[in-house]
Formats: sequence, C-alpha cells, structure tokens
Amino acid sequence: MDSLPLQPLVKVDQQAIGQLFVDYLRSLEIPAKLVEQDHAHWICVAANQVEQAKQLFNEFALQPYHPKYQQAAQQHNGAQTSMPSHAFSGVKQQFFAQAGPFTLIVFGACWLVYILANLGLGRDLFSSLSFYSQLDAQRLVTEPWRLIGPAFLHFSLLHIAFNTLWWWQLGGAIERIFGRWQIVNLFLLSAIASNVGQFIVSGPNFGGLSGVVYAVVGFAWFAGWLMPERGIGLSKSIVGFLLIWLLLGFVDVLPINMANTAHLVGLVVGCAMAWVIAKQQKSS
Repeated sequence: MDSLPLQPLVKVDQQAIGQLFVDYLRSLEIPAKLVEQDHAHWICVAANQVEQAKQLFNEFALQPYHPKYQQAAQQHNGAQTSMPSHAFSGVKQQFFAQAGPFTLIVFGACWLVYILANLGLGRDLFSSLSFYSQLDAQRLVTEPWRLIGPAFLHFSLLHIAFNTLWWWQLGGAIERIFGRWQIVNLFLLSAIASNVGQFIVSGPNFGGLSGVVYAVVGFAWFAGWLMPERGIGLSKSIVGFLLIWLLLGFVDVLPINMANTAHLVGLVVGCAMAWVIAKQQKSS
C-alpha cells in the first residue's frame, strides 16, 4: 500500500491522533502514512483518494475518539497502535475525549456558576463577575477578571445549553487541531473584545458565552476556508443559520434579548485570528 504515491492531506499536532486516523484509512484500504516534517505530523494519502480522505477526516475531526476508529485500528494493526479502548467507552469518556483541558475547564466553570446561581447565589455571582459599571484604569488593575467575567454568566437553561454545546464542539476541535494556546488566546481575545463592545453599546447588564461562541464559529469558518488542510470547518448551512440569527438579533424581531454587539465582535475576532494564523502558516 505504501508503495503508491502519497500526497499531504492534513497537518495534526498530536502524533497519536494522526496515527489513529491513518490506521482507520488503512482499514478502509486507503493508502496512508503519517510523516513527520518540521516538528509537525502530516497525514499523507494516495493522490487519487484525497477527496474521499478529506471527507472522512472532516467527520473524524468532530469526534476522533469514536469507538469505530478504535475498532478499525485494532482490526488493522492490533492493540499496539490504538489507544486503550476503556478510555473511550460510554458517553462520559467520549464527552471528555471530544475537547481539550481548557475547553472543558471553561465548560465546567460556566455550569458551576449557573448551578450556584440557581442555588441562591445569583445576586452575589453577578455582582462579582459582571462587567465594570464604568471603565477606569484603577478598576482594570484591581479587578481585571471583570473583563472576561460576564462570559461565565447565563440566565436560563436554554442560554447556557446552547452556548456550552457550541463551545464544547467547536472549541474542543480548535484545541485539538491548533493546540491549547490558540484556544486560550481565542477565548481571552474574544471574551474581552465582545464584553467591551457590548458594554459600550448597552452598559454592564449582560452576560453569556455567546461572544466567544461566535468567535469559535468565525475561526472554524475562516480556518476551513483558508486552511482546509487542517481539517476543520463548518457547513454553509450552519454558517448561514448563525449569520441569519445574528441579523435577526440586530433587527429586534426575536422574543429574547441578545447581546448582539458581543456576537458581532466575537465573530470578527474569530475570523481575524484564523486569517492571521493562515498568513503566518503561509509565510513560515
């Protein structure tokens, strides 16, 4: 199989993840190999099967620890090159495997704040985490956490479920494919920028992870367009739905209040960060 001409398909940061996908492709009789180059790992596949492999990788990137990949790897190479099957059995294991540590920390922090708020600490938590009543240098120094604090505040079950599901799915994919520091930077930049923008427009009474969610949406959207070899992206239908939802918020026809400015600023930050990374990648 490896004697056939191969060409690069996608670059991955983790060797184990790359090898797992290579083993899966080989189980489907698709020639593939993991090649290390310039401190990165490239999945290479037969030139005549690149399109099929690309579609398979897009599915793999969303749920790399699905049991079918483990089973395929074990059938093809035995247990030596696959990850321990016990780590990926059941919903709990798959949940933790889908996202990296930072994504899960933010996910857990949002739910912890929400649960505590519903146990009677809502007023205290809002007072502690809400944005500044007014921006001044002294409070920026003494209470810097308020720049990102509103991202952890949610006011309904639907609100937090929607936000944390998108964050877990897309934030987790970004952390796996681009690395932990990229998702940390994206979270901090988008949370601060979207919170400042929303404060300027509507004042300090807002909260939610929505600005960050739109940032990971924008990042995945532009990264899929500018860096398709990295194996992350969003379908046009999903992007279209979220952009229409954003527009409906601005024209004020929805029955719920939304932090529209935070959404827009987050989207711009995510798109811009993906563009910067793509430019750095091409120049390196």
